[in-house]
Amino acid sequence: MKNVGIISLGCPKNTVDSEKMLAILKEKGYNIVNDKNKADILIINTCGFIEDAKRESIEYIIEMGKLKNRRLKYLIATGCLSERYNKELLKELPELDAVIGTGDFPKIAEVIEEIEKGKTVLEYGHANLLNDEGIQRILTTPNYYAYLKIAEGCSNACSFCIIPKIRGRYRSRKMEDILREAEELVKKGAKELILIAQDTTKYGVDVYKKFMLPQLLKEISKIDGLKWIRLLYAYPDSVTEELVEEIKNNEKIVKYIDIPLQHSHDEVLKRMNRNTNRQKIEEVISRLRSIPNMVIRTTFMVGFPGETEEEFEDLKQFIKEKRFERVGVFTYSREEGTKSYYMKPQIKKSVKIKRQQELMEIQKEISYQHNLSKVGKQLEVLIEGFEDGIYYGRSYMDAPEIDGVVYVKSNKKLKAGDFVVATITDAYEYDLVGEY
Repeated sequence: MKNVGIISLGCPKNTVDSEKMLAILKEKGYNIVNDKNKADILIINTCGFIEDAKRESIEYIIEMGKLKNRRLKYLIATGCLSERYNKELLKELPELDAVIGTGDFPKIAEVIEEIEKGKTVLEYGHANLLNDEGIQRILTTPNYYAYLKIAEGCSNACSFCIIPKIRGRYRSRKMEDILREAEELVKKGAKELILIAQDTTKYGVDVYKKFMLPQLLKEISKIDGLKWIRLLYAYPDSVTEELVEEIKNNEKIVKYIDIPLQHSHDEVLKRMNRNTNRQKIEEVISRLRSIPNMVIRTTFMVGFPGETEEEFEDLKQFIKEKRFERVGVFTYSREEGTKSYYMKPQIKKSVKIKRQQELMEIQKEISYQHNLSKVGKQLEVLIEGFEDGIYYGRSYMDAPEIDGVVYVKSNKKLKAGDFVVATITDAYEYDLVGEY
């Protein structure tokens, strides 16, 4: 049987879709390979959220297309870029044999059968389907942690965001289906489950007519063998008192939240259509800070259309004042099909980059001070590997791939997936060093 490989770009939501496609293909008898040079069929699960992500996806398609001069026979693009640009991709990138949108990936095996008959296949336009039930996953993450998608799509309608058009409206999964999958993941070895969605805090509003994330967290935490539950992609206007209390009192929920705020100035938030304001954001932060040792990760956007020096200065002071443990700063990406595409004035690229660099310099020092405060203290670390004579892993403060690491010096034999309590001996801007 033919060898199939997959390259998953973009966010963890894409990772889960990739894992489902791999399971579908394995069930059909295909051989799954990690080496692109050994693949007869290669799938690129694309991202199409912002300009940099689109460029990366297209570059991968072109680069992988060159493998057709060797073993590779078929190249397929799936995911957000495929849903967004469908026909255009097939027209502009002759390397592609098929383009499959976000709601059509379960058809992957049928599509391969069609292209093997010499057809070029285009499947898109079903972004509002919920394809999470009844499909297994082949994990591409290490077996000790896994992403758990609790909802699909988004109905928030931020003026800069194309996601609702390429991922569809917000659709919560049924709680019993999520719990069934969570139990299966833990049985396979997952010690950490990372809850994801375009907006995790809205979970349940469509199916149960109320916010059900606190109840879902409570139920997941009952699973034996599960140690950590991590929450990503929280939306500030839906962080309820009940959710804060659940995070505070549930020992399995790590005291960490990823909550993209985007900006601090009311006028910018209004133009962004963020359905929140500075006062509400301050209240949410205050509620979260009531949780001892809480780590807040957030992201901000600079250079949104019309962002004045005064508005940028407001954001700068906000970051200095709030001293978030983790911050990412993105430059605004002008995306066709969004309301902000037509807003004026658009900010020069050079100004956007300058503002981004300015904020990251501020945050670098804040991050360093936070890390310095950990020296001499003990932290539980999930070991992930060994390199250059030292172990490395993550504490409760670190999500995989986006946050820093804890380097652990130890004479003991450790393996990936082990939890150890390390004494922190040194600190860098984003990483820690400890001993066990």
